[in-house]
Amino acid sequence: MSQKNSKVDLFIRNAGMWQDEFKKLRQIALDCGLTEEIRWSKPCYTYETGNVVILQGFKAYCALLFFKGFLLKDPKHILIKTGENTRVGRQIRFTNVAQITKLEPALKAYIKQAIKIEKSGLKVNLAPISQPVPKELKD
Repeated sequence: MSQKNSKVDLFIRNAGMWQDEFKKLRQIALDCGLTEEIRWSKPCYTYETGNVVILQGFKAYCALLFFKGFLLKDPKHILIKTGENTRVGRQIRFTNVAQITKLEPALKAYIKQAIKIEKSGLKVNLAPISQPVPKELKD
């Protein structure tokens, strides 16, 4: 298990919602040997210098977001594309600790898969999105 970061302790203590869920997700990430940091004001888990997963809290759910989630195999069909324009990241969403506990073995497998992707140095190469140029800009 990796070492806990006191800044994440503070984040969890100050979280209005999802404290128990964050604690459980934190434990799973640390059990996988990731380094715990605060990035973008959220608990972020890294392998060497590469971002692997980040904890997110929203009104209706909390989530574990995989930075290179679209590269992961998803045999459980639990990865969610976060928005219409999302190209790389994928989330797994939760509304209670029981859901996290039930999926713990799968979560660890997905995290280990994401670590292998980081170790391999695999980069995300995306083609540029072509968007129509507004008339005002053409003129």
